[in-house]
Amino acid sequence: MVYLRFRFCAIFIFILWAIDSNAQGDLLITPKRLIFDGSQRTQEVNLANIGKDTATYNISFVQFKMDENGVFYSIPDTDTTQKFANKNLRFFPRTVTLAPNEAQSVKVQLIKSNELAPGEYRSHLFFKNVLNKTALGEDLPGSKNDTGITVSLKPVYGISIATIIHIGEAHVTASLSQVKFSKEGLKELPAVHFKINRSGNFSIYGDIKVNYVLPGEKPIEVALMRGVAVYTPNPFRNIKLPLNTIPGIDFSKGSLHIEFTDPANKNRVISEIDTNL
Repeated sequence: MVYLRFRFCAIFIFILWAIDSNAQGDLLITPKRLIFDGSQRTQEVNLANIGKDTATYNISFVQFKMDENGVFYSIPDTDTTQKFANKNLRFFPRTVTLAPNEAQSVKVQLIKSNELAPGEYRSHLFFKNVLNKTALGEDLPGSKNDTGITVSLKPVYGISIATIIHIGEAHVTASLSQVKFSKEGLKELPAVHFKINRSGNFSIYGDIKVNYVLPGEKPIEVALMRGVAVYTPNPFRNIKLPLNTIPGIDFSKGSLHIEFTDPANKNRVISEIDTNL
């Protein structure tokens, strides 16, 4: 009888596009987005191992597309619905090994930008964790069924950050629309639903803040969502934002004030909208 052993690796990709720093697993990366807009030819991504074990990461470019609900999915380099940045970017090193509490930077350089037509180009720099490999012939931990097949599941983690090239001047506008309040069932948190509309040649990014408002009283912040992006070529993104239930707030009366602001420009209000409860 022949016994077969298979090892399956589940790959988890975490796309970080918003805040200045964050960690997935034991890897801390800053910043979470690189934008080449003509002011810089070279930028750095800073990596830090905050875990207890030495870790190795392979670095490459991958392509993602955002759907209307803000969910990313992988697309091939041959996709013609958006423009990719990887052919005009190079980086070094391509593999990084970090001991516990060790840090290192990865340099990303813009090349041949004069060959690009005006517009936005985006790829994602992907940091894939390289697990220790089991030697050939070594038994794998896992469950064996009656057919003699051993299955071992082991996750492979990766982090992807948006890397963007802007060619030409920005002409972008945004607005909020189709606001709706919901509370479905006793166990469901109240939530506000709305749409961020984008038009123009570049993506748009910002923070969302929701205030609960009663006439004559100070507004109370009930939700905050940082680093929300609507990437090209999408004309809009649907948002569902749970609201904090704070003692004294009655969501059956009053109103909600929603602001979409630009943290890179002193929290300038990009768009705002109100809805009565």
